[in-house]
Amino acid sequence: MNNTEILYFVFGIVVLLALIFDLGLISKKGETISIKKALWQTFFWVLLAFSFFVFLLMEDGSKPALEYISAYLMEWSLSIDNIFVFILIFSAFKIKEKFHSRVLLLGILMAILFRVIFIIVGVELIERFHWILYLFGVFLVYTGIKMFAEDEEKEFDPHENKVYRFLKKFLPVTHEDGNGKYIIRINGKPQYTILFVVVVLLASIDLVFALDSIPAVMGISQDRLIIFTSNIFAVLGLRSLFFLLKGAVKQFQFLQQGISIVLIFIGIKMLAEYFINQWLSKNEQVFISLAMIIVCIGGSVLYSIQYNKKNALK
Repeated sequence: MNNTEILYFVFGIVVLLALIFDLGLISKKGETISIKKALWQTFFWVLLAFSFFVFLLMEDGSKPALEYISAYLMEWSLSIDNIFVFILIFSAFKIKEKFHSRVLLLGILMAILFRVIFIIVGVELIERFHWILYLFGVFLVYTGIKMFAEDEEKEFDPHENKVYRFLKKFLPVTHEDGNGKYIIRINGKPQYTILFVVVVLLASIDLVFALDSIPAVMGISQDRLIIFTSNIFAVLGLRSLFFLLKGAVKQFQFLQQGISIVLIFIGIKMLAEYFINQWLSKNEQVFISLAMIIVCIGGSVLYSIQYNKKNALK
């Protein structure tokens, strides 16, 4: 096997063993995840992602390793936006807490499948038509400006979602949870439970967020390995992050602005690629991107915390 094949093999084995460990030893069917357990699970997935960074650094050098960790941090911060919408979905459909963990897992696994397809198509298009990167750049700048000015999550209504309306129109859907089942029989006829609906909604919503995040990652690196690994590690950590942040996600009200600045920055970087390459090496560009992500995301979180503390004292 060549070096790339070894990296893919190690990544696949690590993800498989991690999922077995998470499902078999950490998570139990029908269990409500406590904040403490969610913290440990989040730490587990983040540690795994950073361990892969170290492995990549040793096997492939600093440039791909730094591209990977920049892309991972970008995806990880954007995933907090996903969590806000996930919370709205669970609340709107009144899903019992004991079903949250398994529904999230299935939704996330479906989301990974959709993202893999998206990445394969996106990378193939860029390799054939490099100018598509400039379209991605324009899209990211537009999205970043729009995100900075608006609060899109508050406008989201799960019952008005097109995917939900499509499912209701073409499938026999019941509002029962089936005691944890996804398909039940009523009067001898199969009915899709609300848990099935929520799984599909979670996957489809994540795909919508991927329309922002994957082009942003492609602005950092067009290496398939970097894009795949950073995306999958970030998405796999979504479930534990959901339970950790579901009571506190509203405390990061300025995170959206921090993310939007990063999207605008990466979009401009994609549009000015030719000129930037004349002045900066690829390593320097990666360092600057990583620093920008850390400063903007970290700064927006810290400012949110400070802002809430000041308001609490009033």
